[in-house]
Amino acid sequence: MDVTAASEECDAVLSEVERAVVTDRDFLETVLVGFLADGHVLLEDVPGTGKTLTARSVATALGLEFSRVQFTPDLLPADVLGTHVFNEKSREFEFQPGPVFANVLLADEINRAPPKTQAALLEAMEEGQATIDGETMELPEPFFVIATQNPVEQEGTFPLPEAQMDRFVAKAGIGYPDEAGELELLRRRAGRSSRSPSVEPVLDAERVQAVRAVAEDVRMDDDLLQYVVAVARETREDRRVEVGVSPRGTQRLFETARARAVLRGREYVVPEDVKRLAPNVLAHRLVLTPDAAVENTDKREVVADVLDSVPVPTAEGQSPSA
Repeated sequence: MDVTAASEECDAVLSEVERAVVTDRDFLETVLVGFLADGHVLLEDVPGTGKTLTARSVATALGLEFSRVQFTPDLLPADVLGTHVFNEKSREFEFQPGPVFANVLLADEINRAPPKTQAALLEAMEEGQATIDGETMELPEPFFVIATQNPVEQEGTFPLPEAQMDRFVAKAGIGYPDEAGELELLRRRAGRSSRSPSVEPVLDAERVQAVRAVAEDVRMDDDLLQYVVAVARETREDRRVEVGVSPRGTQRLFETARARAVLRGREYVVPEDVKRLAPNVLAHRLVLTPDAAVENTDKREVVADVLDSVPVPTAEGQSPSA
């Protein structure tokens, strides 16, 4: 599959998801970019904005198996990964796979589970495998986690540790719909007896894998590679930042920029790809100083300031805009 065909497939997926989810297309692109970059996405926003619907709709449009886990304070790692159950007929223990054994896993309100259960996902997200009772098992391919958390509900939550935040390729918020979008929601609701809009599969597992493979051939010139590194390193020098972007974060910015180029039907990355993605890919990886935290410094503003301070390369023959 070439870039043009992959771009058309992605556009069809986004258009199908838009039939169900009323939101900004840039938000849906961020979710799809995370998937194409072989990463995972964290959605943080107030309740009722469509985070769960987005995850389900994306999985359906991609033609992949979907599973959902509602994270709660009493959720155990076995509830996510699975466990061995004794079979009375065979008199043997049989493995009952947990919801993690799916192509797309929705970890709903992930910050409501205790750290031990949150950590159960670390191996799955990083290695594509799960270790249960000393036995390591491969997860389905592809494997994509969409996690959600509600920032306004702090009571009874357990903040995700930095190590886990670093596993998410991007963090995004769906936001409130504009006036026209909210009106469209009411019109849709008034015209149907079912509350859940339907989404049809656009791709299947084989075509999905072909689309993801295209990003590996997207070119990023050396001056843009240096730009990505400079942006990441500048976050470590900012006085408001205690821990800057890790090398993993640098790689994720590189991978997502190539994925966005595929969405745009290009065989090469332009500076705009990096600038558009940097806030969603880098901000959640920052650990602010105590003083900055007390002052409620916005991590995305820190990234914006970093982008303003790092010179943007101009590649001959390439437009600087998407």
